[in-house]
Amino acid sequence: MPLRDHFRPPVSRRASWQEIHGMWPANIVQQLKKQLPPGYVSAPLVHLGSQIEVDIATYERDDAQAGFSDTAGEGGVATATWNVAEPSVAVETEIPDYDEFEIRIYDAERERTLVAVIELVSPANKDRPETRNAFVGKCAALLQKGIAVSIVDVVTTRQFNLYTELMAFLGHADPTMGAEPPAIYAASCRWLQGKRRAKLETWSHTLAVGQPLPTLPLWLTPRLVIPLALEESYEKACDDLSVA
Repeated sequence: MPLRDHFRPPVSRRASWQEIHGMWPANIVQQLKKQLPPGYVSAPLVHLGSQIEVDIATYERDDAQAGFSDTAGEGGVATATWNVAEPSVAVETEIPDYDEFEIRIYDAERERTLVAVIELVSPANKDRPETRNAFVGKCAALLQKGIAVSIVDVVTTRQFNLYTELMAFLGHADPTMGAEPPAIYAASCRWLQGKRRAKLETWSHTLAVGQPLPTLPLWLTPRLVIPLALEESYEKACDDLSVA
């Protein structure tokens, strides 16, 4: 069955994109359970970014050591006062928080070592420079640790391509993405550490509404790979939510 546009009617009237993104990781985990070699496990992680207020205060403990006080003349010792200079930057801002729809694959026999991550892009990951930078930085950090990263982006309402931004951050380009990278795509990436230099390898696909989803390589070790059949898990998620 083809990829649907979950961000616009008529599909969005049947099930929201949040419901699809929430169901899809669980179906990928169920799919991987049948494919992962012994000793490997997978788990979903879904976190919706939210705006929160944080109140930070400093409290004096009831059992504070006697002899210290913030005032002199009361039998204590006055602490030194440090006059802080004006800050270089003082602006109202938001605490960075972003959506996470991902599947993590662990090597349980190596103390649950993280070996691969599958990222499902959400609209919030693409809507502002700071959230795009956070997503790209996270993926780059994982790759630099030797963790394989797969990115699946079916968000049709945001035109940014986070895979090409990741490649630019790493100092490379993927010519298959063209001069105007597509808004929806899927890619698998890994960074292999050689004796002298590292080697970056990627497998990328342009997606299209009405077309089947591809199968990506899911690397568990430099030589161990299994197929990540996106179409199978995606169709199961749509079927579970009664999305035709």
